Amino acid sequence: MTSSELEIETVEPRSFTVAGAAGMLVGDVWEPSGGADPVDEILMLHGGAQTRNSWNRAARRLATEGYRVTTMDARGHGDSDWADDGDYDIHRMVDDLELIVAARFTDRLPVLVGASLGGLTGLLALGTGKPVARALVLVDVTPRIEAEGVERIGEFMRSGLDGFADLEEAADAIASYQPNRRRPSNLDGLRKNLRQKDDGRWYWHWDPRFVAGATGDNAEIGNDYFEGIVPHVSEPTMLIRGSRSDIVSDESVAHLLRHLPHAYTHEVADAGHMVAGDDNAVFLDQLEWFLAEILGSPPRQGASGE
Repeated sequence: MTSSELEIETVEPRSFTVAGAAGMLVGDVWEPSGGADPVDEILMLHGGAQTRNSWNRAARRLATEGYRVTTMDARGHGDSDWADDGDYDIHRMVDDLELIVAARFTDRLPVLVGASLGGLTGLLALGTGKPVARALVLVDVTPRIEAEGVERIGEFMRSGLDGFADLEEAADAIASYQPNRRRPSNLDGLRKNLRQKDDGRWYWHWDPRFVAGATGDNAEIGNDYFEGIVPHVSEPTMLIRGSRSDIVSDESVAHLLRHLPHAYTHEVADAGHMVAGDDNAVFLDQLEWFLAEILGSPPRQGASGE
């Protein structure tokens, strides 16, 4: 292991809680290595049915390069509380986002990096005048998304509602959903996204009631709902998409640029919807280009790369 790789491996986060609109929200903050002042503040929001752990590799590298990175579990996901009323409407996610920013970013608004649902949450917040970020990075999500891809995600989520006999069975399910990604031999990372209940079975680390909202009541958020909202986003914006994504198509990108002509776009070759997981290095290279060239916040000189 090289010295730069060792530095990335030894960067560890500090967990914290924020009072959300429907319970406690749990996050991690990754401080810049060496104790220096942060180059910039980055807030990373995961996609539906994921957890903040999906950003761990990215957050480690960004922290070694001088950024302070905050990753959050959305309501009903990971270690955050489940909503008592089962309300996972995207507007409630925006309510939580406002509270997170008010509690954690009192000196400077963050650059918001949102995957899928996290990106749409940021887009809706900024498009309706909520001061939650100074810039937005959409990770494989646009206002107009492909229905076939959304349904495929919904099928995967519903297929695991009865749990898995063991981690191997869960890994098999993921491998079937993502056949182009190498199946991991070490399942420790997968363990963070599952809970073992009293019946001995392993269940995804999110409220099953989220599925109804994500694939039913909230289905309109990916298309016409945003028509009148997106043009009001004035903050610098970038889309990083996967070339093999079944969620974001060429038509999706064209639609975004018609309504948000100042947006930058980049396609990650051979990556699917889970862009950061499929090619974390290229994803981060593009994110850091945006931070440096558009926002004026380059990585600290001499910092370690991946």
